[in-house]
Amino acid sequence: MKVVIAIDSLKGSLSSADAGRAIAAGIQKAAEAKVEVVPMADGGEGTAEALVDGMGGQWVEIPVTGPLGKTVKARYGFIREKRQAVIEMASAAGITLVGEDERDIMKAGTSGVGELIRDAIHRGCRDFLIGIGGSATNDCGTGMLCALGAEFLDREGNRIGKKGEDCGQISAIRLDRMMPELKECRFRIACDVTNPLYGEHGASCVFGPQKGGSEEQVRLMERMHRQFADLAKRTIGKDAAHCPGAGAAGGLGFAFLAFLDASLEPGIDLVMKAVGLEACVRDADFVITGEGCLDAQTVMGKVPAGVAKLAKRYGAVVIAVAGSVNEEAFLCNQAGIDAFFPILPGAMRLEDAMRPDETARNLSRTAEQIFRLITAVRRS
Repeated sequence: MKVVIAIDSLKGSLSSADAGRAIAAGIQKAAEAKVEVVPMADGGEGTAEALVDGMGGQWVEIPVTGPLGKTVKARYGFIREKRQAVIEMASAAGITLVGEDERDIMKAGTSGVGELIRDAIHRGCRDFLIGIGGSATNDCGTGMLCALGAEFLDREGNRIGKKGEDCGQISAIRLDRMMPELKECRFRIACDVTNPLYGEHGASCVFGPQKGGSEEQVRLMERMHRQFADLAKRTIGKDAAHCPGAGAAGGLGFAFLAFLDASLEPGIDLVMKAVGLEACVRDADFVITGEGCLDAQTVMGKVPAGVAKLAKRYGAVVIAVAGSVNEEAFLCNQAGIDAFFPILPGAMRLEDAMRPDETARNLSRTAEQIFRLITAVRRS
């Protein structure tokens, strides 16, 4: 019997790898099985950790420019053998780095993201996997591009471009001093939103308010994004403003598409390819997946649905476990999950249920009981 465990992290409790190991321990108490743990994520929080664990990488931590200009410590995953870097933009420019009363789409920028990329290039990386969820910014990625050598000039020839409000003041773009190594780099971006750069469903209108933008600021940034996109089109001859995902992370998606020739991919697909999940499940009898809560959103690009879709291609039985299961979890059955199980043994306080040791114990206990039943049925 071969069992592959590909579970998302349980936010606030266990990483994907730790959750997988807990499940594996329970299975091995109940069945003779070959068990493989494949860390998994969907492109959001925890993606870098899952990929670094899954590919045997290491962490690099450096000081970078935070979203509002203050120095922050950020880290990225470094897989030396593959010359690969795994970056979560939120580590350098995330909304969690900014207090609610400090959020400012006019002042925030993505310089720190570019500084992470630059450091990774100097270490020899040429293949980049980047998650762009959870941003505090709305600068069209100009801050990132500045850190990589691009120059944005106002009418007086002054260098600008490190803040959201600069987008409307840029009158010239110079790319001749960008890092030459960028031509050797491949950028794959985990992006699960399809918003264009501007318009009713664009970066400013949809995401601006939650990043602290007032109605007036949102309208102003909308005009600025249009101006910048038009200038970029005239300068580089590429119109990426309406590409799905261009509006992700305050236009960071646009910067990657237009200036770095990146590909934007659904997060779960990118992660599954990166860790080689398909090769693992090809001969699996059972695939165990899950996340913190199974609900209607699970089937919308989350880890369990993505894993189930792949596993079903090869005829595996798919079982999901979760910290909690709500009424709409039945949709998971329609998405290829054959059965799902909550892991809590009874009522308990949330803070107790989320303790890492308690979560690991509950995952292991649930997996053991599931595979005791499977073993008994297979013997009968």
